[in-house]
Amino acid sequence: MNPRAYVATTGRILKQLKADHRTVGMIVMVPSLLMTLLYFIYQDYPTFPGEPKLFDRIGVPMLGVLPFVVMFLITAITMQRERVSGTLERLMTTPMAKFDLLAGYGTAFSVAAGVQAAVAVAVSFGLLGLDTKGAAGFVILVAVLDAVLGVALGLLASAFAKTEFQAVQFMPVIALPQFFLCGLLVPRDQLPNWLEAISNVLPLSYAVDALGEVAHHTEATGEMWMDLGIVAGFAVVALAIGAATLRRRTE
Repeated sequence: MNPRAYVATTGRILKQLKADHRTVGMIVMVPSLLMTLLYFIYQDYPTFPGEPKLFDRIGVPMLGVLPFVVMFLITAITMQRERVSGTLERLMTTPMAKFDLLAGYGTAFSVAAGVQAAVAVAVSFGLLGLDTKGAAGFVILVAVLDAVLGVALGLLASAFAKTEFQAVQFMPVIALPQFFLCGLLVPRDQLPNWLEAISNVLPLSYAVDALGEVAHHTEATGEMWMDLGIVAGFAVVALAIGAATLRRRTE
């Protein structure tokens, strides 16, 4: 890995993001707006005395799911745009290693993901009254890591896509099945055995589990850290596979 190439790539992508106000607005605001919509959907939903509001039960895991989905989509499309414009091919003619390139993209989008997660959590806890036993800081940590996972999988998907349209098509293939099986719609232990087995190898399942630990415990638990370690491991592996499969020439 070449540190100079890595830093230069990270800086270039951050400058491009800063100049693209529409993309920045989507990254920062979309999860917060969707959380606001979710709040009004469940605002008048009845709950039994002593039970948490439905928004509290659904809102915490959604703070991990939404950044994951948004960052996956934006990263896959942006990387594919670099390929179509010829920027990626020109960069690959330099001594820059593939991992330098993907790590630079991953770091730049991870910085954006951190801002996104912080804003979404601030809106959810500060304006929408989301309540959980764990500290908001732990929610931000998990949300950022989920967004980084979305970035890594988006970069991996872009390595196999030939057009931006194909990059978008990877979302229902990679992101939506994880959403269905992560335990948010149906508890994972209540899924059919074969679906539970699939959910056990999907990273978003562990992200939702980590947020569940935050929701039900005032302090960080060992299970939460283990879940986060698994999510981080998936992100690193996705970047490594993306670097190994990245084409040096655009077909």
